[in-house]
Amino acid sequence: MVARVLTFICLLTCLFTSPSHAVEIIDPGEVVYVDSRLDGVVGRAVILECGATLPDVYIWGFTKPGTDAIRAVVYDFGKGPKLQQLAQTLGDLQVISKSASVSIENLQLAARGLYTCQALYDTPQGAKLYYYYTHLFVLVPVTKPYILVSDASPAEGFSAWLRCGLENGTSPIYYEFEQETHNGFLKTFGQGNNSLVNMTEINRNHTGWYRCSARNAVNKQRSDRIWLDIIYGPDIPQIDVTPYSVTERGYSALERETVSLLCQSQSNPPSQYVWFYNNSQVYTGPQFTITRILRMHTGIYACLAQNTYLNTRARKTITLTVYYPPDGSPSCVVQPALNYSSLSLQCTWPGGLPPPSLRWSPGLLALGQEGAVLGQEGAVLTNNVTMLQSGATTFNNSLFTCQGSHLALNQSTHCTIRTWSPSGAPVCFAYATRDNQQLMLSCSWAGGAPRAQLWWEGPGGQQHGGGEENANILVLRSGSAQSGQAYTCHGKHPLHPLPQPCTLKLEAPVLLTQRSMVSVYEGSDVELTCILTANYLPASDITWFNNRRQEVRNVPQKYLMQRGAAWANLTVRETDGFQDSGQYWCSASNAVGGAEIPITLLVKRYPMPPNVTLVRLVYSTPQRSEVQIVWRLEGEGKSVNEGARDGGLTRFMLERRSIEEEATTPGRKRSGEEEEEEERWEGRSSSPSWLQVGEQGPDVRYHTLGSLIPTITYQFRVTAVNHRTVGHPSPAKTPADPPFNAYPAVIGAAIGGMILAAIATVLLFMFIIRNRNNNPRLHDMLFGMQHSQSRENINIPEDEIMEGAEGGGELGPSPSPDPVVASPRASSPRAQSPLGVSPVTGQPPPPGDDNEPVNVTITVMATGS
Repeated sequence: MVARVLTFICLLTCLFTSPSHAVEIIDPGEVVYVDSRLDGVVGRAVILECGATLPDVYIWGFTKPGTDAIRAVVYDFGKGPKLQQLAQTLGDLQVISKSASVSIENLQLAARGLYTCQALYDTPQGAKLYYYYTHLFVLVPVTKPYILVSDASPAEGFSAWLRCGLENGTSPIYYEFEQETHNGFLKTFGQGNNSLVNMTEINRNHTGWYRCSARNAVNKQRSDRIWLDIIYGPDIPQIDVTPYSVTERGYSALERETVSLLCQSQSNPPSQYVWFYNNSQVYTGPQFTITRILRMHTGIYACLAQNTYLNTRARKTITLTVYYPPDGSPSCVVQPALNYSSLSLQCTWPGGLPPPSLRWSPGLLALGQEGAVLGQEGAVLTNNVTMLQSGATTFNNSLFTCQGSHLALNQSTHCTIRTWSPSGAPVCFAYATRDNQQLMLSCSWAGGAPRAQLWWEGPGGQQHGGGEENANILVLRSGSAQSGQAYTCHGKHPLHPLPQPCTLKLEAPVLLTQRSMVSVYEGSDVELTCILTANYLPASDITWFNNRRQEVRNVPQKYLMQRGAAWANLTVRETDGFQDSGQYWCSASNAVGGAEIPITLLVKRYPMPPNVTLVRLVYSTPQRSEVQIVWRLEGEGKSVNEGARDGGLTRFMLERRSIEEEATTPGRKRSGEEEEEEERWEGRSSSPSWLQVGEQGPDVRYHTLGSLIPTITYQFRVTAVNHRTVGHPSPAKTPADPPFNAYPAVIGAAIGGMILAAIATVLLFMFIIRNRNNNPRLHDMLFGMQHSQSRENINIPEDEIMEGAEGGGELGPSPSPDPVVASPRASSPRAQSPLGVSPVTGQPPPPGDDNEPVNVTITVMATGS
């Protein structure tokens, strides 16, 4: 048995080493060949079969496509399978248990090729050799595709292409392109082996989601969808009226109900909608709702749809008629007919059941609604009746009557209508929208019955737009009209045999100014003027620019603008020579063109004021807390007010500066104000800056300044100011001490001497009176002799005063140094002494003198020098 196995091994070795890869078998019938094909997928697993039973010896070989060499992958010579290095490049290769088949997981692309399994079986009949040929094809699944488009937002009518991109996948690959519409419907519009699809003449139906799918023998993948946005429109708008009611002239509605007008136009991007009522803009948006509609809302409604992306627009006009019950009397209307050559007289009495009976008189042909019933005397049972009248045979201000009757009314009613021509001729004017984006030419011919038809003709007689009733607005793009071009609005009315024109001549503005150069002193306001030479069409906007080419409306604090119909003034406030001098620009523009004109502003400074000289600078008090300042102008006379206006003075500016100085008094304690002043000047240089401490008008030449600190030395100066021009300051000076004044001391000494003299005189008198008995002559000399026939009996006030002083009573000597004047009083002896004894002599009074009064006057005069 061992010998047989060795023989088999040698035989298999010869097979792999033979240059021809042939097997030499004596009996060909003993070799079996098995050929098969196997498809594998990258990353997945495959099984390579090598017989149903485990052979005694087998060898797996691999032949790479395009080569002839066979390389061993795995073999088993009876001692178990042995993997070769080549197996690692093919994937995760394993030998299936109890068989010679191999499993390759995580299949690699390099595993593609021819696999040969040579298996030897030791049978009782002899050795059998099997060849198992397996052609392995490794397939790569398609990756997730992606779709590319040449233009994601093409305009309708243009071309585009779609491409389905793919990173990897084994051919053949089959592509499919799908479109998903707005309603979710999917359709396939391209399929095959080509990844590119061309789309010619794109229309709005191509709008939607697009995706592609790719598939091969392994799998199928779909891409993410992309949005293809087709730009188109707007189409002619569709106007829906709710509630829905259609008449021969348009739409109708009942009075006091809510009417909604919905405008829809196919457009991408969506349209912007503007509603017009009788050619006047009334609303912006797709849905225009009128709450509680009234009969006055009857008229022409127009919806303008605009595609701002393509700059295209479309317009739809409807007539809305509001009906109301047949109350009151019938309504008569005149309308143009037969291309404005005739009149259409309409008598309307809406509502009512049955319809009212209407008849035009006198004997005019009446045409009622379809299905109307003729009543008696030619009347028509209908809600309105129409009569045609030739405009050429109708006089201006003609009156027509419509007779109306109804079964529910006791008497008939009527309405009249007067056909008349609009007065004058059409009136036209031009105006521009915001920022002059569009030029609007408006033409109106007010009045008249019926309304006149208006249409525009441009230069060369080219007609613009269709005819409109009563008013017509022609919209022109800004800049499309040249200056001097004329546009004519023609108005036609049935009562006018010929059309009436109105011409607009569009012109760019022209500017003038009264002064191209303006000079002014600084600090004052100046006005710059800009004038339009005419009232241009359309109206012109005037804008001012300052000397820095900035629009002045952005600086409202500095500038003031005043505007009239044909002029604009700019006021520059509080002019400054450095900031406001220069060239200012007045610019005017309209939708036709523009113009600008420069104006030069020269801001001059005021002349230098004369120099100032300090005449007097002294402290007012010895405490040095207040200073008096007197000055005068250079060349000024002695009078303080002389020359006050010289040099255009506006004020005087007083300044001071402090020079720190040590206190000269030893041991003197500084006050709080002095310490604060010193702290304020601490750390500064020896020459501090000047501080303004006061102002005076141009007529004043003096000033008193207080709240000074005595320990600080000050310097003062005065400067003249002429508006904003500051003159040269006066030389700085230090205040002088106040001069000595002896007048108060002399006055005080004199008053003190007078007081002392008065006190001495009073004391002398008191001494004489007190000692009148010891010195009678001195007493008599001062007070006179006693009466020869009567005795003196008086009470002396001085005695009372002295007694009180000596006795310690309440009365004492008067502290006042002023002279004392005593007034004697008369008294009876009985009143002075109860015993009838004189208090002086101790004797009773002489007879006959009881009631005799005695007046004594004592005058004390003191004179001091």
